[in-house]
Amino acid sequence: MYKIIVNGAKGKMGQAVISAVSADAELELAGQTDVGDDLGKTIKDTGAQIVVDFTHPSVRMQNVRTIINNGASAVIGTTGFTDEDLKAIDAESKKLKRGVLIAPNFGIGAVLMMQFAAQAAKYMPHVEIVEYHHDHKADAPSGTAIKTAQLINEAVGQTNPPAVESKEFLAERSQGAKLGNVRIHAVRLPGFVATQEVMLGALGQRLVLRHETINRESFMPGVILACKKILDKQGLIYGLEKLL
Repeated sequence: MYKIIVNGAKGKMGQAVISAVSADAELELAGQTDVGDDLGKTIKDTGAQIVVDFTHPSVRMQNVRTIINNGASAVIGTTGFTDEDLKAIDAESKKLKRGVLIAPNFGIGAVLMMQFAAQAAKYMPHVEIVEYHHDHKADAPSGTAIKTAQLINEAVGQTNPPAVESKEFLAERSQGAKLGNVRIHAVRLPGFVATQEVMLGALGQRLVLRHETINRESFMPGVILACKKILDKQGLIYGLEKLL
């Protein structure tokens, strides 16, 4: 039996995780924490082995450090981590012999979409990403879009830029931020949960890889999988695909 605390328990993702953990015979919901609660004390009082964290980018590092310094492993769905953050988490978690999974996306379909995009970009190296989220999302672009661009750049080295670098007529970029030559466009509107398109263009053709999240339950199989595998790990694992 794995003892789990859900941090960010009052949020929509937190509520979905609570339901998923409670429904799984191998998991025990040991605690629920949110803003104003003492996460470190709750870990110690309950003896929880794992904390699932879906909170806010502003407290991303504070929460990871609280989790691993109080003796638990971490499954993190909060986004906003920088490369420097990831390096620090890897070093600190290895020192403490704790596992930390940070997943930009827990949807199995989204993970497959990212993998397919990296493979396709080897043959169609003109790539742009459009990601769509609800208008309460606190960061942009999404962690999924950033991770997708990183995977593409790792697979290809460098994708091709547009034939013409269009002149921008607004103070901010209208053609999207770039990771390498991969442009990323972020849409924030009511009506979306999380959707992403990876568009690859070539002479006379276009390939679109699209993943749509209809509801938050789609993330739960990935969260549960991570909870059951993280205790065997030490250091940082970045991306659910590393556990599949």
